[in-house]
Amino acid sequence: MTTEATEPLTDAPAGPAVLLTDSAAAKVKELITAEGDPSMALRLAVRPGGCSGFQYDMYFDSTVDSTDSVHEINGVRLAVDAESAAMIPGASIDYKEMGLQGSGFAINNPNQQRSCGCGQSFC
Repeated sequence: MTTEATEPLTDAPAGPAVLLTDSAAAKVKELITAEGDPSMALRLAVRPGGCSGFQYDMYFDSTVDSTDSVHEINGVRLAVDAESAAMIPGASIDYKEMGLQGSGFAINNPNQQRSCGCGQSFC
């Protein structure tokens, strides 16, 4: 289930570029707590690379630029640079526990034009 964002923390567009599912937000909060710096934001960026031409880059960032789109969703600050935000409106981040297959974050981007030959989106 996706959740609605609160008011933006910057002068960015009204809604978040990306939504976090409850499970993704819980996992991000857990990881930020383990890092010991509650001021960090989860940053999502789209970068050139991978066999489909683009790849997602997700990491914790303590620096937020005034041009970033920043929203708090389920207690997690999510930061997206302006260029990336234009490529991912309506996307969502989920976290899945898959038993023996491992676990991890999955990004669903309805704007994606193509996927990689290995079947992954944005390798």
